[in-house]
Amino acid sequence: MAFLLMFVTLLHLITLTALFIATMEKSWWVWDGTESSDLWYNCKFANVTQSWLCASSKETEWLQAVQVLMVLSIVFSSVSFLIFLGQLFTMSKGGLFYFTGVCQAFAGLTALAATLSYTLHNKEILQDTRELSSGRFGYCFILAWVCVPLLLCSGMMYIHLRKKE
Repeated sequence: MAFLLMFVTLLHLITLTALFIATMEKSWWVWDGTESSDLWYNCKFANVTQSWLCASSKETEWLQAVQVLMVLSIVFSSVSFLIFLGQLFTMSKGGLFYFTGVCQAFAGLTALAATLSYTLHNKEILQDTRELSSGRFGYCFILAWVCVPLLLCSGMMYIHLRKKE
């Protein structure tokens, strides 16, 4: 039981960290390594100064939807972890972590909605940037997709996890 509890806690912290990285880093769409776009900025690598020059992304409805959904996913996962810690110390023996699991599942569903929206509407989101056919999805986008099944699985694990002494 202690091993399962440590595994679920570690999985939760890993997915929360991965969600935060996927939301804040600058690699949702990449063009040949010198230009990238994320949920907040469009960046170009300046060879002269050897630094990234970033400008705010043009706000579109789809971009705002993806931003809100990713932030909601982080919030749901954070709240889920805090509730889990509270339930761990206050719940009676034999209780199930339903509320924690539901919050974690909502985090997975909001991350799914965000990544699916970005996948289907990246032309509208990246409308003022270079040709999309010369670019590809970046590692933050892939990391966000990896978080979806991990969040949903950990949510199901929490729902089936029973507190024992």
